[in-house]
Amino acid sequence: MNSYAEKFNKATQNTFFQNLPLHEQEFIKEKAFEYKFSYQEIKQIINFARDLGMWDEKRITAIFPEHPQRKVVFSRLTKAYEAIRNAPNSYENFTLKNIPQEQKYTFKTAPKEGFGLGLCPVASEKTRCCNLLTLDAVESCGFDCSYCSIQSFYNQNTITFDSNFADKLLNLQLEVNKTYHIGTGQASDSLMFGNREGILDALFEFARKNPNVILEFKTKSDNIKYLLENEVPKNILCTWSLNTQTIIDNEEHLTASLSKRINAARKMADKGVKVGFHFHPIIEYKGYLDEYQKVYEELILQFDPQEVALVSFGTLTFIKPVIKQLREREFRTKITQIPHEDASGKTSYPDATKIEMFKHAYESFKPWRETKEKVFFYLCMEEHLMWAKTFGYQYATNNDFEHAMLGAYCEKLGQDFLL
Repeated sequence: MNSYAEKFNKATQNTFFQNLPLHEQEFIKEKAFEYKFSYQEIKQIINFARDLGMWDEKRITAIFPEHPQRKVVFSRLTKAYEAIRNAPNSYENFTLKNIPQEQKYTFKTAPKEGFGLGLCPVASEKTRCCNLLTLDAVESCGFDCSYCSIQSFYNQNTITFDSNFADKLLNLQLEVNKTYHIGTGQASDSLMFGNREGILDALFEFARKNPNVILEFKTKSDNIKYLLENEVPKNILCTWSLNTQTIIDNEEHLTASLSKRINAARKMADKGVKVGFHFHPIIEYKGYLDEYQKVYEELILQFDPQEVALVSFGTLTFIKPVIKQLREREFRTKITQIPHEDASGKTSYPDATKIEMFKHAYESFKPWRETKEKVFFYLCMEEHLMWAKTFGYQYATNNDFEHAMLGAYCEKLGQDFLL
């Protein structure tokens, strides 16, 4: 075996080379031997090929340049790849691949070590955070959103319920003279499993016994049967993560449609439960502002601001393990087809794109910002300077942000705000 063959074989180890179509493997090998690409260049070319296939764009064989010099070829190939990656996505000719048509997973009930109020898993000192606390009765999610970071933390095919969750809730010690904001939809979806293993029974009882807690259920489902059949404590907020139907169809697999989510929220508001909406992630693609505008207008049409406690905005952010896991899957998504600029240790859209999407969203909800029954708006996981550029104001500290949020929620729920 000659030395370059050994180098090539070594470079392809622990990569996605074997996941590529056979003709692309042969093409990359042929070009590598022709130009004698370096170890790192081979690895990058493999990632280029994997991404292009995942995005359903022109393949590596179509964008590979011809030139006698290796450095020129690799430079032009990189630029061609980045041009595709950085251009606004289009789902017009995008074809899904290997997407599950039904939810398939196994349930597991087991005691979970430790218990208590956790911090938001994406909290960062570099971003403005609301100091949300979390209670996780369930680990992993039955939905299959291509961008979700849950898949990098848990076994996506096994849904695990904490067998001691109810008892642990009863023994949780909270300060009675302090207002808490606790979310249940961080390690899973809050409502998709209903009252399985008695989790909603336990959470309702917890809310009743702790009126100083604002308990938020966050969901992409329309499974509100338990909530319709039972009296919902007034300190429970029901919030829906919303997106355009284009994104739901192509990236939020197995979730409820946009209309079903909005209809479920409408039913809860009719029952007197305060609702909220999370637009996170807002995703850039051709015509995206117009499509999101229609969703914003539908909410304004269907809901009175006194029924709505909150609206949040956020966008795609990635950590390396999630990108790696996406490349491992045999499916198609355009989620990683973004410029990937640094965003407080993660990667995301450039600031100019974020300003466009957040400012457009915030200004679209002007009718809900100029009434007596104001809705609380916020950015999730963004640097504090982004607030000033999009909302026209910012909070000096995370505590200031938290106090403003809790004060607004308490006023909307009709309960005392306890510092």
